[in-house]
Amino acid sequence: MDKMWSGRFSSGASSLLDDFNASIMYDRKLYREDIEGSLAHAAMLCAQGILTQDELKEIQDGMAQVLIEIEDGNFEWKISDEDLHMAIEKRLTSLIGDTGKKLHTARSRNDQVAVDFRRYVLRKNREITQAIKSLMEVITEIASKNSETLLPGMTHLQHAQPINFAFHLLAYNSMFKRDIERFESSRKRNNISPLGCAALAGTPHNINREMTAQELGFSSVSVNCLDTVSDRDFALEILFNISTMMMHISRLSEELVMWSSYEFSFVELSDEYSTGSSIMPQKKNPDVPELLRGKTGRVNGNLIALLTVMKGLPLAYNKDTQEDKEGVFDSVETAEISLEILREALKTMTIKSDNMYKACKVGHLSATDLADYLVEHCDIPFREAHFITGKAVAKSEELGIDISDLEFNELHKIDNRIKEDVMQYLEIEHSMNARTSQGGTATLRTMEQVVYFENYLKNLDL
Repeated sequence: MDKMWSGRFSSGASSLLDDFNASIMYDRKLYREDIEGSLAHAAMLCAQGILTQDELKEIQDGMAQVLIEIEDGNFEWKISDEDLHMAIEKRLTSLIGDTGKKLHTARSRNDQVAVDFRRYVLRKNREITQAIKSLMEVITEIASKNSETLLPGMTHLQHAQPINFAFHLLAYNSMFKRDIERFESSRKRNNISPLGCAALAGTPHNINREMTAQELGFSSVSVNCLDTVSDRDFALEILFNISTMMMHISRLSEELVMWSSYEFSFVELSDEYSTGSSIMPQKKNPDVPELLRGKTGRVNGNLIALLTVMKGLPLAYNKDTQEDKEGVFDSVETAEISLEILREALKTMTIKSDNMYKACKVGHLSATDLADYLVEHCDIPFREAHFITGKAVAKSEELGIDISDLEFNELHKIDNRIKEDVMQYLEIEHSMNARTSQGGTATLRTMEQVVYFENYLKNLDL
């Protein structure tokens, strides 16, 4: 009967229930948020005349000792304490006596866990956005050096039109920028304090919620306590944001896996971020992007799990929400290491520009340029130009060459309205640089995008 809530019970909980009910073995990650929340709460109670200055000093000194014990690895975490809140309060009380029991005045574990978990999520929102920014800086740096490196642009995984490697990479920067915007939006929206809501309906004690909110770095206090103690939207949002970000990482990882294969050989991952085979000594496996691709399913599962937990809960707090933390902790840790290792893998990879260019000479990438030429310079309707270009492609296939290498006399035989100046339009470099519309792949436009991202990252205030 050592539970701090056991007054109305006549017998102790079974050890099986202790194991099933406890969250202490994973929610102890929140120890710093819990101690900071308790200190802010104690300071407010003192300011409101609920605690004396001496009692506040006792609590502050006791909590300082608890923090040292935890960070030095000397704190004893017991399953029987259920969660970190009870464990820390029990240790505090053992250190300072009855004053420790006063700390929970005007507070419930419901608003206590809500403030701890929310502050953890808000902190991780910021840290993940900083890691995304670091990844984008690496991508931007690589892009700044490869705006003339030709690469086959694809649709349906088929060669389509020539682009440059920088343009391709900056497409991912656009995705990661949206990820930052989602994390930032979520952080601003959820930066409200639950502390003072107590169990569900507020408290009769004369507390000052604005004071604790300001002390803990919240922008405001929540409006409705019934919603506040049971709200886990902030946790769902970080899970969704991580899942979306990891989906973007997975798409880039898929391309790294393909690009590093012998069939493509566009890039080579460094030995630091590759592994070998236990049986085939010649192998160099792209395990980093493969694992990144695989971990996307893991974080998606965490999102679906919490959505499923929350979907049928009546107001207000229910024990089901104890299942909110493990998935968030796992997704956050997955996101952090994924961003770090992808950044380093990109920094150290070798770009094989010659192989990229050779690939641009397969698949008739400048065919669209011939059609555009016929429309613009020969006044031929696009549908007819499309048909004529198709015949030129067929002739190239018959000769076993790319359309960019087709001689003028062969083109002139297909349609005598074609003039000799067509040849420059069929060059791969010309094709890439012809796409000068805003947001296009021309080197000029790509470098504008590089500058755009350089300025965005420089001015990003995190």
